Amino acid sequence: MDAGATANPGPEDQIALPDETAPSGDRGEAALDAYSRVVTRVAERVGPSVGNLRVRTSRGAGAGSAVLFTEDGFLLTSAHVVEGRPGTGRAGEPVGTVEFVDGTERAVDLVGADPLSDLAVLRARGSTPRPAELGDAATLRVGQLVVAVGNPLGLTGSVTAGVVSALNRSLPTRSGSAVRVVDEVIQTDAALNPGNSGGALVTADGRVVGVNTAVAGVGLGLAVPVNATTRRILAALIRDGRVRRAYLGVAGARVPLPPALAERTGQRHGVRLAEVVPGSPAGQAGLFTDDLVLSIAGTPVAGPGDLQRLLTEDTIGQPVEMTVWRRGALVDVIAVPRELVTP
Repeated sequence: MDAGATANPGPEDQIALPDETAPSGDRGEAALDAYSRVVTRVAERVGPSVGNLRVRTSRGAGAGSAVLFTEDGFLLTSAHVVEGRPGTGRAGEPVGTVEFVDGTERAVDLVGADPLSDLAVLRARGSTPRPAELGDAATLRVGQLVVAVGNPLGLTGSVTAGVVSALNRSLPTRSGSAVRVVDEVIQTDAALNPGNSGGALVTADGRVVGVNTAVAGVGLGLAVPVNATTRRILAALIRDGRVRRAYLGVAGARVPLPPALAERTGQRHGVRLAEVVPGSPAGQAGLFTDDLVLSIAGTPVAGPGDLQRLLTEDTIGQPVEMTVWRRGALVDVIAVPRELVTP
């Protein structure tokens, strides 16, 4: 026995146990630790809104998960789950079915898909359970508890829990010859398996902050964030069935600015152009390989993701001023982005 230990610990040293005289329901609640209570509350709140999705595409039968997010039957899922099926947004042959944990099963139509963000919107035919509430991934912190709700391996209503392992990861996507990087991707250690794609990543307050999309390895899953950009994409898919993007025709990487330039501009990084596509808007504007892009329309550019965010639908066909550092001098060029055409 340690010298400082007491043979008869006082009440403050004893471990509290459930009251055996309490009703069985109260004892069960007391036995649940705080972690378990959070996970069970999330499962009860969000589980009914996540469906088991079975689809038919030109590639054959597929399966995944989908999150009901409106009262009138719109569902959010991963674009790769429905890949190969064009979205029309019109009544016609359904692309598949969705089944919820309460047994409700509905045919679903594809409203629109955007492979470059790996997001798609479906609509269920007929009444549906209550929708989940979308949150904002911008508020997440590393180490925060998150719960994944989906249908791994076709097992409806499965729940796993973990933490936000990292933020601001990148996920390369492709549509035909077009390549894009999804920024601000969430990394989690909540167990994900085939079939979780399109399912919900949820915070302790029951809000959906991510769409599970990829299993990168054991204990390493990725989710497309639900944020302001995601909401704009969903609105475009519901409205138009597609997302319009501006195309400049460059590829580049984030690099630190030379100290003198950083002091002069007040920014630390820019985008070094590694490729300028001949005949593209960038090529026609007089941009060259090795140009260091500092800003677009007066807004600083610190990485390729900034280029993607600033070249919005509103910039298609509109002159855009770009400031670059070239051979020791600041140069302004005017580019006119075109609409990115994907299959």
